[in-house]
This record gives sequence, structure tokens and C-alpha cells, in this order.
Amino acid sequence: MTGKIHVSHPARGVTQIFIDCPPANALGAEPLSELIVALEQAERDESVRAVVLAGREGAFCAGADLRGLAEGASWEELSTRFARVIDLVEQLRAPVIAAIDGHALGGGFELALACDIRVASERAFFVGAAVNVGLVASVYRLPRLIGVARAKAILLTGERVDAQTALHYGIVTEVAAGSALPAALRIAERIATRAPLSVEASKRLINQAPDLTRDAFDRIMQPELDVLVNSNDHREALDAFQARRQPEFTRT
Repeated sequence: MTGKIHVSHPARGVTQIFIDCPPANALGAEPLSELIVALEQAERDESVRAVVLAGREGAFCAGADLRGLAEGASWEELSTRFARVIDLVEQLRAPVIAAIDGHALGGGFELALACDIRVASERAFFVGAAVNVGLVASVYRLPRLIGVARAKAILLTGERVDAQTALHYGIVTEVAAGSALPAALRIAERIATRAPLSVEASKRLINQAPDLTRDAFDRIMQPELDVLVNSNDHREALDAFQARRQPEFTRT
């Protein structure tokens, strides 16, 4: 794909989506549309088993490009497209791993939160910047991830959170020396070798679990489990275990 969003396939089953909008990786209407196309293509392509979302070195994402608003762009258009990107990332069939080098600001922080796994480099930092520009963001996802008290401290002050603090709070699961991209790709490649129907069902169930009672959760989990128990991939895993070989999953 040309333009500001670059798509590659660095390993079997892995798609990498790279944001390249210098200087800060703020997303205007055109790159947002490109990002939507890339995510929709990943959703449709059943060979894609994991996605790595990364930004130009030194920046993950600075959210929507507010410079466009000063030049007469429509806030409704930008916000609608950005919300679509966030929803696609969160609801994508395959897990999305964020490789965060440099800043994740405002809407870029929200984009990172929508990913399933976040890996940061030592120089990465996060800012809940909405209060700095008279807006609101991350007030749903961040408290669910790290708790209300810490989320308030981040979102009400608009102060910078460094990589080690983000690790301590649970915003990221790893702080990598150097670039975060190799660590994110390692995770994606591991996911891509697991049973894809199981991975996808796990993502769906994990996303829903915090909002449900145990009884309600059991009602949605059982149909998922019924499908998996009767899948070819489950039988392949059992056969491979008996034969002491690696399973070859087919998403069936």
C-alpha cells in the first residue's frame, strides 16, 4: 500500500502495519482511510493470524491530526474515521500487538489501548493528552486496564508516563532494549503458530469477560468451546501430541 500506511508480511501468518506520518505520526483523513483499508483487509484474509501495529521510529502515534482542524477540516470526519480505526483494532479477528517506540499521545494512546498486547521500547512514553487540548479520551479503556485511581492520575493531569512506569502499571507487558518492533514480532510469530480458531475465540471472550457475571459468561463461552472441541485443529493438536510433532493448524 502506498501513502502513509505501509503493510508488509514479515513472517508466515503475520501482517505488519506501519504508520509513517512525519513528524509526529498524527493521522489526518487520508492516512486514517488507508489504515481502515489495511485493517479491513487483515480481517478478511483468514491467513492473517496476528497483526503488529507500529509507527515510524521515534513515534507510535499522536492521534488525530489537529492541524487539519485549523485548516478547515471537519472534526466530525476525523473523529468518525479515528473511531472506526479504534473499533477495527479492538474487534479484529486476529490479535493486534502494538510496538511502541517513542510517543503515544492522546488518540495515539487510545489506539495503543485498543491493541491486545503492547510492547514498548525504553524511550517510549504515553500521554493522556485530551485535557491538554480541551477534549476527552481513554476514559473507558484505561480504567479497565489499570484501575480507576491510576487512570485518573494519568488522564486528569495530562502528564507524561514513561516506559518503566507503564510497565509497572500494566499498560505494557514488556519494555524492550532498543526497538520494540523485534519483541512485538516475536510475540506475533508465536501467536501465529497457535490454533487460530482458539486464539480468535480467546480474544472475543477476554474482551467480553469484564462486563459479564460468571453465569452470563458461561453462556457465551460454552458455544465457543463446543465449536473448538469439534474442530479439525483440535483433533490435529491431539494427533500431533501423540506423534510428538508440531501441529499444522488449518483454521477449520
